[in-house]
Amino acid sequence: MTAPAYDVAVVGGGVIGLTAAGEILARAPHTRLVVLERDAVAGGATRRSAGLHFPRGASQRVRAMAAHSQEHYAALKAARPELPVHALDMTVVAPASAGERLRTVYLPQARLRPVPEVAGKIAVLPEGTAAWEGDGCQYADVHALTQLLARDLRRTAEIREGVEVTAVTPGTGSADIALGTGAVLNAGRVVLAPGPWLAAPAWKDLVAPLGVRVKKIVALHIEIPPRADDRAVVFQDEDAFLLPYHDRGHWLFSYTCQEWDVDPDTVPVSLTPADRDAALAVLDRYAPQLAAHCVSGRVFCDAYGPGLEPLVHPLTADGRVVFAGGASGSGYRLAPAIAAETAQLLLSPSPRKDDHS
Repeated sequence: MTAPAYDVAVVGGGVIGLTAAGEILARAPHTRLVVLERDAVAGGATRRSAGLHFPRGASQRVRAMAAHSQEHYAALKAARPELPVHALDMTVVAPASAGERLRTVYLPQARLRPVPEVAGKIAVLPEGTAAWEGDGCQYADVHALTQLLARDLRRTAEIREGVEVTAVTPGTGSADIALGTGAVLNAGRVVLAPGPWLAAPAWKDLVAPLGVRVKKIVALHIEIPPRADDRAVVFQDEDAFLLPYHDRGHWLFSYTCQEWDVDPDTVPVSLTPADRDAALAVLDRYAPQLAAHCVSGRVFCDAYGPGLEPLVHPLTADGRVVFAGGASGSGYRLAPAIAAETAQLLLSPSPRKDDHS
């Protein structure tokens, strides 16, 4: 039997796909690996990511993933200070009675402590709410960081950009990957990290049983320069946040849009009046003075796993094709942990479809 041309093919050149590729190579340096991306690397959801990491998780698994990612990024930044990853203090706003719940949701490293008001007074505390300051928050220019990951990977792996995967055909001991260029690659194992492109014909039938859905994501840009000591403000129950983009010179406000089952190829990437109105309905409760400065923003979508947990799951009976994604808007925050689970599953002696849920 002819050996596959590649040991691993990673389909998707976003932050999750490239982080997974790097993790696989870190564990198995001699792996013959190719990354396939239909656009430019770091496009799609990665290019539009807010890039905020905060140390929390709604479930035990996500908290463990957040802790893993926090350690990963801290080590990465320590080794390479030039990377566009920026430490940031944070304030959490929640109902005044939520202190015990917050200590469960947030990692111990957050060291939450009550404070009388939001630092800098960028937001007020409505009646019945309180504020806690915490540590362990950071944000990144995810597009720039992922481009750097791609540059590093090119030393030991192959990256093909502008190459669409038109079919993934699992076989005995390998999979054939048909490309829009007319070429067909053969790989021993395949990682599907397509972001919100779940309905691509090449893998739609493989992915459909996972129950992953695609939701629109909207964030407003607030055209006010942040001060040097401004911190992120997380509105816990609204799942929203204010992020001071110190390197870009403005604030970002992200809220939870509830427009589901959108198509990443057709979702409008410009703000609509409905987008802005829905965001301001949340922002007006805490910072109504910012509304007049919300004149721009970013719109896209992301894949959401069942229970809002990421999925790392075998798609074939022999476990040679693995899905990695469904990060629920936390692709950057959880990418290192998703990558670690992917590498562990992919490099195990005999991964099986029924080994993971």
